[in-house]
Amino acid sequence: MPVRAITETYEFPSRSRAELYGDDQLVHVMWKGNPLLAAAATFRVPRAMPWARFLAGVVDPWAASDPDYLPGSARSWNLDGRPLYPHDDDTLAGLDVGHKSLLAFEC
Repeated sequence: MPVRAITETYEFPSRSRAELYGDDQLVHVMWKGNPLLAAAATFRVPRAMPWARFLAGVVDPWAASDPDYLPGSARSWNLDGRPLYPHDDDTLAGLDVGHKSLLAFEC
């Protein structure tokens, strides 16, 4: 849905634009179908972070706030709505995870 501005132009740069993060980026992570963690969480992570470290250091601690989560049980990954089949040594940049991408999974 388009946003209509009251003025002619909107001249304020985003405070979360990619160039402000250097070698890091913002990544949204969502556990699809989970009623406790119903919305995506956003994390600042290095682009060069390997997938295994991303899971162990970011996804597992966040998802473990739900007592039903078992580390390593995340499956059916999607990146911005497309299926994703990551390997432990793949980097986020190598998987085309971009600034403000949405990584979603099911358990």
